[in-house]
Amino acid sequence: MPQVVRSRVRALHTPPPVAPAPCRFRSLADREAVAVLHRAARVLVAALPELTDRLVEALREREPAYRAAIEADPAEIWQEVHHSLRHNVGSLIQPREFRDAAHRTSRRIGEVRAEQGLPLDAVLHAFRMGGAMVWQDLVDETARRHPEDIRLLVHVAADVWNFVDEHCGVVADAYRGAERRLAWRRENRQRLMTAALLDGTARVADLPDTAAALGLPENGRYAVLALCDARRTPHGAAHPPPDLPAGTGAVWHAGPEAEYAILPLGRDEGADPDAAGALTCLAAALRLPPGARAGIGSAVDGLAAVGDARRLAETALRACPAGGGVVLLDEHLPAALVVSSPGLGAALADRVLGPLDRLDAADRDVLIETLTAWFDADGSAPRAGARLYCHRNTVLNRLRRFEQLTGRCLTRPSDAVEVSLALTARRLLTG
Repeated sequence: MPQVVRSRVRALHTPPPVAPAPCRFRSLADREAVAVLHRAARVLVAALPELTDRLVEALREREPAYRAAIEADPAEIWQEVHHSLRHNVGSLIQPREFRDAAHRTSRRIGEVRAEQGLPLDAVLHAFRMGGAMVWQDLVDETARRHPEDIRLLVHVAADVWNFVDEHCGVVADAYRGAERRLAWRRENRQRLMTAALLDGTARVADLPDTAAALGLPENGRYAVLALCDARRTPHGAAHPPPDLPAGTGAVWHAGPEAEYAILPLGRDEGADPDAAGALTCLAAALRLPPGARAGIGSAVDGLAAVGDARRLAETALRACPAGGGVVLLDEHLPAALVVSSPGLGAALADRVLGPLDRLDAADRDVLIETLTAWFDADGSAPRAGARLYCHRNTVLNRLRRFEQLTGRCLTRPSDAVEVSLALTARRLLTG
């Protein structure tokens, strides 16, 4: 409104763009209307405390979101309303002097109310209630003291409501800006909390706040899923993580080389026979994009142990086939032993399988393929033969040849364990 009123007043000193008689009448009416507005507004300024009381009471009665704030700190709300009315009513009289201060006040209200969590609709409703009360008081004051001037207020009614809308826009912009900053701070705080849990650097004293911020039980059972997706960019950004079964309640975090999901398994510490079953079901239900690899670690007790769960998940991830898939650590412990100490694993593979490297590559690969199929078939030559599309006797002949070349006996448990681990090491460590 201030800009419109000023432009109309300045128009009195410029040549009329149209026929003189109608324009002179309109300009004179505008000037008289502005004088009536100023006169009534000065009365409102003098009675500002009483106007503030009435507006605060109206907010208490008609805006539920403000009711709690008023009851919590009535003095703070009263001062806010009084400050806003003083600047806004002052803008009706002296727009140049009060406009910037009025905008600062409205922006401050929008920011503070966003930080306090009051809905934006409630804040805008409060401003419109204030605008309606000011307008009604302007009309009532003019009707009481100068009823003949009521008709002149019509010329400034649109300006007054444009002024109210302008400040609603200022409040809304400030509120949304504060919301974005708050959301960023909240997300950044949650990201740092999640990173500290996964790194194992979270302080015990901070765990209650972390649990509340992330919506996780402090004393629950947890596992971690580590996901490596070939589609990740060099800066660590990835496509959206895969969907987990409904109700999983996972908290995701993007690491420099992998994505991690903290998986709540229950609210009670200690051995939980259902935790292993839940992880097995999760591994079976997980659908990964082509080429992606995922490792799921063993269950741990409490948020404080999530760092251990992350290391277990990374071990499971290292045991994952290069072509992709899901590895549940509890079901691949021998492989986990190998990747946990790659130097020893490579030494074992070289000691046990080294003699095969003296063969032709095709001959060597046939023996290794036969050994792998025989172990996968739980030591059954007929089932291994079915997998390899050959007779059981062919499988047995190849196994005997392996024993002759390496000096190992596959019926001796200790030798069978070494050969199995060596095959695993060769597959995981040499590709």
